[in-house]
Amino acid sequence: MVNRLKEKYDKEIVPSMMEKFSYKSIMQAPKIDKIVINMGVGDAVTNAKNLDEAVEELTLISGQKPVITRAKKSIAGFRLREGMAIGAKVTLRGQRMYEFLDKLVSVSLPRVRDFHGVSKRAFDGRGNYTLGVREQLIFPEIDFDNVNKVRGLDIVIVTTAKTDEESRELLTQLGMPFAK
Repeated sequence: MVNRLKEKYDKEIVPSMMEKFSYKSIMQAPKIDKIVINMGVGDAVTNAKNLDEAVEELTLISGQKPVITRAKKSIAGFRLREGMAIGAKVTLRGQRMYEFLDKLVSVSLPRVRDFHGVSKRAFDGRGNYTLGVREQLIFPEIDFDNVNKVRGLDIVIVTTAKTDEESRELLTQLGMPFAK
């Protein structure tokens, strides 16, 4: 089964990108390499159960088991020691990546309150885009009644684009709702 977004990329987006940026080969057209979803759980230092709940929610959102991230160094002010579990992240590639992006663009982002589009300035200069989500409740898999704490998450879309302009064009054509 081919994903709807992947099919659109192959049939419509690649030819239009080749025309706009005058690439000589279809291999020059930028594509999405991976999507990394990161959920920092700062309160996991005092309550380890919070981390388990975050891992569970991230599994529901991404459809894949996340990796627990650990502190690289100790910070006394945060009562944090090196090696303590402080978050969870998951890297999506291939089919799951396209399914997640499709769900994010068509279902989750429109559910955000007072949504006027995502920022155009969140590119890193190398064609990657970072998006912060304030609450995990915008995803349809999360049951509102089972959530005890609203957590935010970071979504990083890594592309093979060389410039932000190419990356912005790719994401716009994939349906990312940028602010006017």
